[in-house]
Amino acid sequence: MNVLEKAGKNVVLLGNEAIARGALEAGVGVVAAYPGTPSSEVPTTLAGIAKECGFLFEYSSNEKVAFETAAGAAWSGVRSLTAMKHFGLNVASDSVSPVAYSGVKGGFVLMVADDPYGWSSAQSEQDTRYYARMMRLPVLEPSNPQECLDLTKLAFDISEEFELPFFLRTTTKVSHAIGTVKLGKIKKPKLKGKFVKDKSRYYNIRPNLQELHKQIDGKLNKIEKKYAKLNKVFKGKGNIGVIASGVSFEYAKELFHMLGINPPMAKLTLTYPTPRNFIKQFIKNKKAVLVLEELEPIVENEVKMLAKDVNPKLAVHGKALLPNYGEYNLEVMMPAFEKVFKKKCGINFAAHKKQTTVSIKGLPPRKPVLCPGCPHRSTFYAVKDVFGENAVFAGDIGCYVLGIFEPFNMQDFIVSMGASLGISHGISMVSDQEIIAFIGDSTFFHSGMSALANLKFNDHKTPLIIVMDNSFTAMTGHQPNPGTGITGVGEAVQSIKIEEVAKAMGAEVRVVNSFNQKQIKDAILELKNVTGLRVIISRGECRLVTKRKLRSKNLEFTKFEIDQSKCTKCGICTNKFACPAIKEIRKKASDEPIYYIEPDICWGCSVCMQICPYGAIHPVKKEVKE
Repeated sequence: MNVLEKAGKNVVLLGNEAIARGALEAGVGVVAAYPGTPSSEVPTTLAGIAKECGFLFEYSSNEKVAFETAAGAAWSGVRSLTAMKHFGLNVASDSVSPVAYSGVKGGFVLMVADDPYGWSSAQSEQDTRYYARMMRLPVLEPSNPQECLDLTKLAFDISEEFELPFFLRTTTKVSHAIGTVKLGKIKKPKLKGKFVKDKSRYYNIRPNLQELHKQIDGKLNKIEKKYAKLNKVFKGKGNIGVIASGVSFEYAKELFHMLGINPPMAKLTLTYPTPRNFIKQFIKNKKAVLVLEELEPIVENEVKMLAKDVNPKLAVHGKALLPNYGEYNLEVMMPAFEKVFKKKCGINFAAHKKQTTVSIKGLPPRKPVLCPGCPHRSTFYAVKDVFGENAVFAGDIGCYVLGIFEPFNMQDFIVSMGASLGISHGISMVSDQEIIAFIGDSTFFHSGMSALANLKFNDHKTPLIIVMDNSFTAMTGHQPNPGTGITGVGEAVQSIKIEEVAKAMGAEVRVVNSFNQKQIKDAILELKNVTGLRVIISRGECRLVTKRKLRSKNLEFTKFEIDQSKCTKCGICTNKFACPAIKEIRKKASDEPIYYIEPDICWGCSVCMQICPYGAIHPVKKEVKE
C-alpha cells in the first residue's frame, strides 16, 4: 500500500490518501468517522492500516458521535482525527461549537470535504467555511495531494499549540485528485491520556461562557499573526492580481499558461482566521483583483471590506463573473479570465459545446442505476406492485436514493439522513395519504432510531416503514455499521438487530428476504392496514459483497436465462423491473424485440424468475461433464 511506504519516497496518492498519511506522520492516536463521500477514502484508508500502525480506529454510528469520540480523546491529550462530508458536519455541529470553546489538549483535526456540483451529495452544495466562522475554528485548505499531507500534519501541530480544534477543508476535486507526494516519517502514536477536570474550560455556562468566547477570539488573533505566512504571493507582472484558494489555485496556473499571462497571485492556505494584513498588502497597489473560490463569495466579500481601508477604488471581480454553484474548471473559469485580463485563449467554448451537443444528440441519458441483483430493486418492485403510483414514497440517504429514477419513481423527496421518518410523520399528521418511508440499515442506526421513538411516542396513524437492510454502509464503500457484525478494523462483534430495536420501541415488525417477492408482499399486506408503529425489514446482502465472497471461494452465481418460446415480450422484466442484466435488442426499429439476460452481468438474485408471469425465466442448466 502506497500510503505506508518509507519516508523520503515519492508515491502517487489520492488527496484523501495523502490526508491519511499526514495523520500517520502527525502521530494520530484515535480516528473516528462516519463514511461520507467525498471524504470516505480518509477513514477507509486508515481503517485498513490501524492495527498495523498501532492507532485506534472506529466507524461511529453517525458524525456527531464520531466527532465527540475524537474530541474526548483530544481532551485527554491524544491526537485525534474525524472525517466527514459537508452534510455530516450538520449532524456533528451540535457539539462542534461547545468543544471549540472548551478547546483541546491533544491535536484535533476535523477533516470536512465539501462537494460542489453534488457528485456524491443529492441535497445541497454547502460551504463549510461559513461553519468555521460561526464556530470560531481555524481552517486550512490544501489545493493538491502534497498539501493534503503537509497541511494535515501542520493542522495537528497548530491545533495542539493553541489547544483548538482545526478544520481541514477540501472540495471534491482536491479529495479525489491524484498526484505525486513525497512522504515524511511516520510518528509513533500516543494512545494513552488522562482527562483532567477543569471548571475554567469545561463549564461552558455563564459567566464562564463569555470568558471562553474571549479566549477563543484571542487564540484566533494569535494564529492569524503567526501563521499568515502560510499564505504565499507569487510575483508576476501588472496591476491586476488573482487571489485563489483550494483547487482554484491549480486551475489558475493552467489558465495563466493558456493565456500567456503572468499576473501576481496570492494563494490562501489559511483561510480562517482571515489573513487580513496579508490580503491588505497584496491588494494595496492593485487596480483590480479576481477572486477564485468554489461555492460562496466568502473571501471575495472579505477582500471588498479590507479594500475600503487600503484601496477603495479596487475593482474586485468574483461571483459577478463566476457561479456560486457547481465546481470550477478551466471552461468555467476561462470567460472570467478573458474579461478581466482582456485576452482570448483561442478556444471557442460555445462552439465546442454546440458541437458536443450535436454529436450526442439522440443518445439516451445514462442515469445511475442499481447494480444487477441489488436487493433494493426487488424491494422497490414489491412495494410498488402493492401500492401502485398513488402512495407517498419518502426517500432517504443511501444506495436506495436511486429509486428516484425510472421505472420506480419511488423517492418523492430526499432531505437528510433519517428524515424519511420525521417528514413522513408530519405528512401523516395532516394527510390521509398512504405513506411508505424507506430507510437503510446504516441510516437507521445513524439517525433513524430517534425518529422511530418519536413515532411511537406520538402514536397515531404512522407511515409504513421499510428498512432496506443490505448489511453494510454500501453507498460509500461497504463500511460496516452496528448491524454488520464486524468493526471498522475487522473484529467480530455482536451485531445489533434492527428488529429487536424496533420491537423494543413497540413496533409491529416483519423481517423478510429481499430476494423473495412473496415474502415482501405478504408482509406488506399484513401490515398495510395495521394502526400504530409498523416496520418491515427487507434484508438481503449487497450483491457486490456476495460476489466477492463467492469469488474468494472460486464459486459463481447461478445464472438465469429467458426461454424465447415462452416469452411474450410483455416488457415487465425490462420496463418495470429494469435489471441491467436484462437486455432488449432489435435488428431494426420495426422488428419485434428479443429479450435476453447477459450472463456476464447476471448476479443470480432470481427475482426476475419470480416476477415473470409466463414462467419464461429459469436458471441456466449446467452442463454435466461425462
